[in-house]
Amino acid sequence: MAIDRAVIGADRFRTVSRSIGPLNARWSTRLIAGLVGALGLTSLSGPALADDPCARRAYAGLRYIVCSVDTRSVAVSVRWRREDGRPFGTLGALRASIAKAGQTLLLATNGGMYDQDLAPVGYYVEDRQRLKQANTRRGFGNFHMLPNGVFFIERGRAGVMETRAFLRRNRRPDFATQSGPMLVINRRLHPRFNPKSTSRKFRNGVGVSANGRRLFIAISEEPVTFHAFAVLFRDGLKTPNALFLDGGSVPQLRSQTVSRASFAPVGPIVVVTTKPNQPRAGQPQADEPKTAQPKEAAKTDQ
Repeated sequence: MAIDRAVIGADRFRTVSRSIGPLNARWSTRLIAGLVGALGLTSLSGPALADDPCARRAYAGLRYIVCSVDTRSVAVSVRWRREDGRPFGTLGALRASIAKAGQTLLLATNGGMYDQDLAPVGYYVEDRQRLKQANTRRGFGNFHMLPNGVFFIERGRAGVMETRAFLRRNRRPDFATQSGPMLVINRRLHPRFNPKSTSRKFRNGVGVSANGRRLFIAISEEPVTFHAFAVLFRDGLKTPNALFLDGGSVPQLRSQTVSRASFAPVGPIVVVTTKPNQPRAGQPQADEPKTAQPKEAAKTDQ
């Protein structure tokens, strides 16, 4: 299986060593950070498996897990519920479902904000079924820091678009999830991001190359500002558009060799698998889930 790894700002990125033994990602990250500080190092380096789309990398002095996949060689989707209609809730439950279906999970990460029932708070499409309407309301919190956006897969290509532009084009995606705020909009940073902000949190997001063939997923391994995270996508990964997925305690990721764990549950999940000949895992029911107050509604982070 060939996963074409893109060149990602080779002058500023360096591969970082994989997880240490059985330690979970949180403690291994702290251990690595402590060693770096003690040794006075400014970057980390080490091997990464050629068939793993993800690797630990440093950019502008900050540590991330960066994943890069060619959408022509893998299957990209978003998943939320099991066959019985219950949310997966964890990346482990998703992985078990995919393995049961005979597929190989290459990468999974939390894929957008959710309410207390783990239901998406915005537009959501799975297997061409629209399960949630677009949320264009104004409000508090990161999701409503307009413009927000939609990550979608349509006819084998990935895309990230500002929500209203996405709706105007009347697209019919195979998979889609809405989140917010946008990180990069047509090569410009979100107008509300402050380079002098002191609000730093763990964050994850998704960006797409201009031709829709290259998908990037990144998760910070230390607290970062919105501005720094957006610069990673615009300048480091060269994505013209990128979308914030979530922050704080929620961001988590699992690939073949690297991971970042969390005790927080997940709602929608961005999933990358080998291209299946078997039926997809987790066919959902199409009924409208209960709505509730978004968990992000009470906080806005700049």
